[in-house]
Parts: sequence; C-alpha cells; structure tokens
Amino acid sequence: MSETNPAATSEVAAPHRYTAATAAEIEARWQDFWDAEGTYAAPNPKGDLAGAPEIAARPKKFIMDMFPYPSGAGLHVGHPLGYIATDVFARFQRMTGHNVLHTLGFDAFGLPAEQYAVQTGTHPRVSTEANMENMKSQLRRLGLGHDNRRSFATIDPDYYKWTQWIFLQIFNSWYDHDARRARPIAELVAEFESGERPVPGHTRAWSELSAAEKADVLGEFRLAYASDAPVNWCPGLGTVLANEEVTAEGRSERGNFPVFKAKLRQWNMRITAYADRLLDDLEELDWPEAIKLQQRNWIGRSEGARVDFPIDGERITVFTTRPDTLFGATYMVLAPEHPLVEKFTPAAWPEGTHEVWTGGHATPAEAVAAYRAQAAAKSDVERQAEAKDKTGVFIGAYATNPVNGEQVPVFIADYVLMGYGTGAIMAVPAGDQRDFEFARAFELPITCIVEPTDGRSTDTSTWENAFSSYDAKIINSSNDEVSLDGLGVVEAKARITEWLESKGVGEGTVNFRLRDWLFSRQRYWGEPFPIVYDEDGIAHALPESMLPLELPEVEDYSPRTFDPDDADTQPETPLSRNEDWVNVTLDLGDGPKKYRRETNTMPNWAGSCWYELRYLDPHNSDKLVDPEIEQYWMGPREGQPHGGVDLYVGGAEHAVLHLLYARFWSKVLYDLGHVSSAEPFHKLFNQGMIQAYVYRDSRGIAVPAAEVEERDGAYYYQGEKVSRLLGKMGKSLKNAVTPDEICAEYGADTLRLYEMAMGPLDVSRPWDTRAVVGQFRLLQRLWRNIVDEETGEVTVVDAEPDEETLRALHKAIDGVRGDLEGMRFNTAIAKVTELNNHLTKAGGAVPRSVAEPLVLMVAPLAPHIAEELWRKLGHTDSVVHQDFPVADPRYVVDETVTCVVQVKGKVKARLEVSPSISEDELEKVALADEKVVAALGGAGIRKVIVRAPKLVNIVPA
Repeated sequence: MSETNPAATSEVAAPHRYTAATAAEIEARWQDFWDAEGTYAAPNPKGDLAGAPEIAARPKKFIMDMFPYPSGAGLHVGHPLGYIATDVFARFQRMTGHNVLHTLGFDAFGLPAEQYAVQTGTHPRVSTEANMENMKSQLRRLGLGHDNRRSFATIDPDYYKWTQWIFLQIFNSWYDHDARRARPIAELVAEFESGERPVPGHTRAWSELSAAEKADVLGEFRLAYASDAPVNWCPGLGTVLANEEVTAEGRSERGNFPVFKAKLRQWNMRITAYADRLLDDLEELDWPEAIKLQQRNWIGRSEGARVDFPIDGERITVFTTRPDTLFGATYMVLAPEHPLVEKFTPAAWPEGTHEVWTGGHATPAEAVAAYRAQAAAKSDVERQAEAKDKTGVFIGAYATNPVNGEQVPVFIADYVLMGYGTGAIMAVPAGDQRDFEFARAFELPITCIVEPTDGRSTDTSTWENAFSSYDAKIINSSNDEVSLDGLGVVEAKARITEWLESKGVGEGTVNFRLRDWLFSRQRYWGEPFPIVYDEDGIAHALPESMLPLELPEVEDYSPRTFDPDDADTQPETPLSRNEDWVNVTLDLGDGPKKYRRETNTMPNWAGSCWYELRYLDPHNSDKLVDPEIEQYWMGPREGQPHGGVDLYVGGAEHAVLHLLYARFWSKVLYDLGHVSSAEPFHKLFNQGMIQAYVYRDSRGIAVPAAEVEERDGAYYYQGEKVSRLLGKMGKSLKNAVTPDEICAEYGADTLRLYEMAMGPLDVSRPWDTRAVVGQFRLLQRLWRNIVDEETGEVTVVDAEPDEETLRALHKAIDGVRGDLEGMRFNTAIAKVTELNNHLTKAGGAVPRSVAEPLVLMVAPLAPHIAEELWRKLGHTDSVVHQDFPVADPRYVVDETVTCVVQVKGKVKARLEVSPSISEDELEKVALADEKVVAALGGAGIRKVIVRAPKLVNIVPA
C-alpha cells in the first residue's frame, strides 16, 4: 500500500489514533491473553475437558468448519471466509448463553504432501507439519476463537488408531436388511453355525466348509470387503480412483491423467446397503436443497422389476424400470466386463450368424476380446455419451425372452455399464433411442409395443427414432396367460410384475445408481489397513491391542507410475517395497504365524469421515468417544431427530464425496451402538467463494495482478496490454492476496469486517483491496467515539441519551441480533455502521449506556478492538462471555411512519402517523388532509384503498 494509506499513517498530532500499528499491538496482546486464559475452552460434561459446570449446563452449540488441508502455499484471503464466518457465529452464540464448541484440526494425509516428498525427498510428515504450523500462525492472527485443546491432525497415530478401529468395526459387520441396520459379523456366523440361516452357494453345513470357503461367504456380507472388481486405473498417478474422483472427461480429478477400466483386487465399503437410509434421512436435515438434490441424484433410486432371461440352463438377470415393455425386447446387451460373457461365449459362431454382428472376427472369443480392449480405453462418462455410431459385438449366444419364448441374441456394448443395475439390459428398441440406434446399426428387429400418439404408424420400418410415452396404451403385448394390451403404463407394470413373480422369473424391486465405495489407494501417505493375510490369502483383522498400526518409514514414497496412456499396467505400492514391514510373524490368538500386511492405504477421505467425533473427546485413548460426551454435543433433540453438528460450514464442492461417506460411517457407528447420532451434520451452510481478477498477456500466461495498471478502462503490465477475467484466487494465477498482507496493512479486525461485509455469505464475490479501507475507517470512527486520540482516555459520559439516539441504538441491537442469528453478517455490519455514524454526526460525548452495547455488538465481528474498548470502559472480565444486548421494544418501533396518500395514482400528501394506526382511522385522517381535499376538488369518491400504516390510494368517482 502507499505511504498515504490511512491505516499506516502515524500522525504526531494524534498519538492514540487507531492505526495499523495500534491494531497490531492490540491484536497480538489479546490473542496472547485468550490463549493464556483459555477463553475459548468449551467444557465437556465429564472427563479431562470438564470445566465450569454452570457453563456445561447451558444449551450447547457445536459449530464446525470443513477440515482444512495444510497446503505449502499457505492461505490466501479466500480461504478464511468460512472460518471467520463460523467464528462470528460462535462468538454470538457464546454471548447469547450457549456452551460453544468451536475448534479446528487438519486433514493431513493425501496426495499433495506425497508428491512434494517425491519431488524433494522430504518426508511427507515433515512438510505437512511445517505447513500446519504456518497455517496455525496465519489462522491465529485472525483472532479465531478455537478451543485449541481439541485440535489434532489425521496423521497423528493417536487419531488414526481410531480411524483403523472404525474400519475394523465396518469390516466385522454386515447389513441385516430385515432389521435395516448393521450387526456384528459374529452374529451372522452364529446363524450359519446353528442352521438358522442357510449358507448361500453351499449345500454343506457351515462346519464342513474350509476356512477359505467361510471367508468367501462372509466377504459377500461384510460392510468392508475385498473383491476383484472393475476399477478406475490411472497409470499416470499409479493408483486407482473412486468414481467420484474421475471427471466427466474420463480423466483424474487430480493431475488430469487418462483413467482406464481394469480388474484389480481392492477394498470396498458396502455403502449401497445404506442407500435407502441415506436417501430417507436427508429429509430431516437442514441442508441447502441443491445439496440434497445432488445426493438424491447420486444415490439414484428407481423402482422397477428384476427379470430372468434363461440361457443354456442358467439365466441372465436384468433390472428394468419398464417391465411393461418386455414384449418389445428383441435383443440383450451385457457390459463388456460382465463375468457371464466368458461363460456363454461359444467356440464358433452359430449357423446363420449375421455378418454385421461379428465385427469381422473369425470366432466369438476373438470378437469379444477385441471389443473388450476397445471398451477398456473409455471412461464410464465417454461410454454413456450420445455417440453417433453405436458399437458392439454378438457373443454367439441366445437367451429366451420369458414373456414370449422368443430367442434374443446377446451382445456386448460399451453403452451398458457393469456398475449400474446388473450390468445387463433387455433392449427395447421401439422405446429407447440408444437401443433403437443400436438395432438399426446391427439390423435387429424393432417391435412396436406402445400405441404411438404422435401420428406415426405402428410399422417400425418407417420410424426415424424411438417413441416412448407414459400416456400411451400398450399394444402387441400378450401371451396365453397374460395380456397388457390396452392398459396404461402404470397398470401394465403392475400386471406383468405380478405375472413374473407367479412364474418365478422375476420380481418387483428397487435399484440404485449408487455404487460401493472403492476404498484402496496405491499410495504411501495414508492410513495403513489393520489387515493381514495368512498363507492361504485369508484376511484377518488386527486385534485392538495392536492399534495403531503405524505407517513405516520408506526410502521411496512414490507409487510406480506409468505412461499415462498405457492401460496394460498394474499398481505397485510404496509399502510393498518394505519387506520387513510387509512380512511379519504375529500371534492373533492362535499362536505365532506368518502373515503378509495389506500394502494399500486408505483414501484421503477416511480421516474426514468421523473427525467431528474426535473434537468431542480428543484425548480418549480407551474409547472412540465417551457416550455421555457424544450424547451431550451431538445426540438427537427437538428439531434434530438424527442428532449431529449444529452448524457445518464449507464449500459446495463436497456435496457428494465427503458428505455421503461421512453419513455412511455415522450410520454404521450408530447401528453398532457406538454413537447416538445417526447423522454427522444437522445443519449445512455452503459459503461462496472470494474471487479475484486474473490478468493474462497475449500468450495467455497469468501476470502479477498487483503490478497491473489501469489506464482509460484498459489494463497494462510492463507496458503491454493484458486481458482481465474474474475467476479463482490462487498462487498459480498470480492474483493471490494473503491475509498476512492485509493484517499488516490494516489489522485482522479490518480483514474480518471486510470479508463479512462483502455480500451475503453464500454468494461468491470479487476481492478488491482498495475497498478494505472502508471497514478500517469504521473501526477508526468507533475508536474515536470512545477514546480521545490525543490522550488515550475514554470520553464516554454517564448522561442519558436523547430519544433519537435511543431509537437508533435499540433498532441496531434488534437488527444486528437477528442478522447474526441468521448469518447475515453483511447487513449486521451495515446496521453497526449506521449506529456508529449516527453517534459521529450527533457530536459530543457518547453516553456509556450507548457505547457499551455498541462495543458488545461489534465483539463477534471485530473481537480484538471490542476487547480493548471493553477493558478501557472499565471492565475487568473478557467481552467474549458478556451477554449480547437486548433491544427495548418501545424503541424498536418508529414513533411515527410516513404514509403516502395518492389520488388517481399520484402522490398528493405525506402524513406522519402512528405505526399501529388502524385502517379506518388512517382513511379518516387521509380524507381530512387539506392537500387531499384540494386534490379531490369536491369530486365524489368511488374507492379508498388503505394499506396501513404506509399507503392510502383514493380513486375519485
């Protein structure tokens, strides 16, 4: 900033003026005081963090920010927006009688630190801890009121011990669909042993199965399980990715590398078991509707029927939302990865196979192999795109349509995904455009099964596209036992589903788009799995006494990466190179044996799935969380039937991934009796983004924003004209402004006020460094209204304020209280500014009875200057725990309001009337006004419209 910056100016004539230097001294001193006094310590009802019982007896508020990742670049001014907002809200809640838990930890495992380690040879822990210290310093400077006793990082072994413990709870559980909850796997084993539950896939008793067979059976039930499954393999990163980490273009979200389909053995979480509950419980959450909609769409519930198509003595099962169209199914399509493809692919083409079905290959096996390789190079998004040319190949086998006995050819095609439904579809080309285009391309029959309502005939050879309508009647759909002809869609669905169930070839069912959560990463910097494998490859859980399983030291942190375009590669994990760690002899209760450790690590989402619980009871080494403490802070209560955090603030970019995963973990822990809250976060608020202008030269390269000059509406960097576009703020875009800069130039309180005053919290807004000074001037005027800039003495007086000032004060109190409660921080600041300006214009000394409430209103927003002024006003206790002012209702309502009187739509008079005046009284007053009488000129009155107390509209006859 320039030397004329009012914040930096030190005027000899005003030695006690509020300047940047004053702000820096005040802020550092009060931050030290708060730390020393434990001002923000929130007492638990019991345990090592128990405190004053009278505070713990207050109503609680648990306020959280989304877990920050400690980046090496540090914070720019966009990052603290949410942190400042939650701090303001938390401070207000303390002042309105609540016990407030507000703290902040660090989500510190993950790819950035590992990549930095690969580049520099610095251990990820070293760089991550250094980044955390820098971030803690930056956040402390903002005056955030965190209970630092509760802070932690996910990389602390004391923390990830419990992440591993939760994984084992999930591993050792299964979902009982009848009871609609998770149960211990031991209870399932007991049912198998007693014969109460038949052993699926076996005719032998449970006791007759081998250990490997038992492990395979239980793997089909466990909520955490390993399986050979299609995964998103990213050679450029050397790791597999969850569906949610792959972009719409089929590339990795991090690094933008190509992603391929591969089959690997990976850990998964059976989140699909909870699909219904994840959907149903959204209703009671206080979340933005847009976020709820994204979760509903991701879960993707659809009702329909499961239908079995017989083939070679077995069956192919499909899920369809339109079982009423079964008579129009003229072929089937399997996903290229479908496990039944090999089983039903014959050695030679059946006699009379259409040439266009073979793809030009001599045998079905060759055709299938070639097409599978082609499909593996595409992402799921690419495969589902509306491609002009439909591709596929006949596998050489026919299935039977169960409703009419017709033989239908079975194809593989990339537009069918293994991850949705059963990985198989019945194709009804008359009613589905993709099926129609495929049928045309492969010269397959198209049967009209819905009476067209758009004028076309039932002769499908004349059609140019498919036809589907929920309002049309079903036709050409009957056999000797059931007829759908003439029925509407809803009735036809019910009738054919009933028939399928009676024949044992199908049933009504519900399907979900949601897939199980891929939980393995081929990385080093993550939580090790508490799993070992015996010599038969059977997975065993480590006992709790062996937790935490700490991450070992390795010389090479990098997973083996490959040519980004080479799909024919396999993961090689960093941990697999540490032979002494991988191969161990352990006694798991049946004597010392040799085991091999799992060498994948957990994904970066693991630590953030449960961190809200650790904030409650952060030093507990015996339990995940003390039940009484969890019940106190997060248990269900009126208005929060599923419990959870009272306010959770963060970016909308976590709408699906983090929020869905955390909800799943909460529900498992709830089912198993470890917590009383079935949902982690009751109220969710998404803050907007602070944006900044990006300036680019003729090459499109970003140039330093701070060095750009504006001349005649154009922008120049070093004499060259540059373009300007509003976008993100970041180091790489050379437009980042750090909070340290603003704090140095104006002070943290000014930065806090500016970020809160920029606009509504949930709306993105552009940063303008030049506008920051406006909030600094507000603080200077506030200071000047209470402190003499010459002497430093307080200037307030004990005189009674005049009525105008009383009204200004109590209106401000009423408005600011409502705005802070509603998180409308920008309008709260506007009301404080209005009151402060009133006092400045009034001149003279400010009455103490006005100055003190003003300081208390400012305290949540600008806590350092408020604490200083509170002390100067003669108080010895902190402003943090003072009661927020309460408005006197007598002064909140205006003594009079202005009523506009219109005659023939034109304003003819303005009346000062009581706000509580009745409509009848207001009409009489208006009609008696001399200006109104003159305007009417003796004319009669046809109608009088009264909107008390502000409007009267008179319509002459």
